[in-house]
Amino acid sequence: MARAASTYPMTSSQPPTNQPQSGLDKKTSAILSYALGWLTGIIFLFVGKNDPDVKFHASQSIVFFGAVSVLNIVLSIVGSLLGVLGIIFSLAGLAVAVFAVVVWIMALVQTNNTGGVRAELPIVGRFTAPYADQLANSIK
Repeated sequence: MARAASTYPMTSSQPPTNQPQSGLDKKTSAILSYALGWLTGIIFLFVGKNDPDVKFHASQSIVFFGAVSVLNIVLSIVGSLLGVLGIIFSLAGLAVAVFAVVVWIMALVQTNNTGGVRAELPIVGRFTAPYADQLANSIK
């Protein structure tokens, strides 16, 4: 004997209203926006576009780690053109990379401790925050 279709409850394909569209909560999205530097920053800038805090963290990630990437590329090119003096530029590139790793770890810890709410990057936040605001506000 077959059951009538009306005896089964209707289900909704809509996500619950307390969850963001990406299925991740604010804290997880904010932490993941720093996970792979500017790459995950770009991803979460669009995935978390409905949450201004996630957009801010993603924008900070893009601005800071993008600047670090460009600086390391420039130091590598200049260093390769200078021969023996290029060692100085290689050491500067290494120092920039170590600094970026320290800021990255501090950003992950701070974002975890604040629950994903808007917070500037440690050490460099006052420099990157204005650019991050502009970038975050440009995504609708």
